[in-house]
Amino acid sequence: MKAKQVPQDNSPSYSGHKKLVYAVNDSGHYTGIQSSGWEVENFATQMAVDDLNEQTLTAIKDYHDGKASSLAYHMCKHRFDISALAQCTGFFQWQIRRHLLPHIFSRLSQRKLKNYSAAFSITIAQLTRVPEHP
Repeated sequence: MKAKQVPQDNSPSYSGHKKLVYAVNDSGHYTGIQSSGWEVENFATQMAVDDLNEQTLTAIKDYHDGKASSLAYHMCKHRFDISALAQCTGFFQWQIRRHLLPHIFSRLSQRKLKNYSAAFSITIAQLTRVPEHP
């Protein structure tokens, strides 16, 4: 993309900020250009955020239906997947999958709960709660 073609669509997802993108200048070299957003990028971002919000709603419903532990809700709320949470906590991915089961999560030690609460930057009391409605 040429430097003069960098989109400046004032994307609401940037909240008035600008983002650095790279484009080719008049002399044919890559250079950093500030962009205020692109309409197509904003649409894709909004779709992704809507999908994450839907996953959070599903996690709340699953928790109240007894299908998932509160860990599932906090993973969605804080935008963690199993792989990222495993890296952050030091647990194996298979352990986290087990901890998503309510009967397993309810028996976790304080040390393990503390590990999760540190990853989410919340208290253990907050970790074990899920709102009735988002």
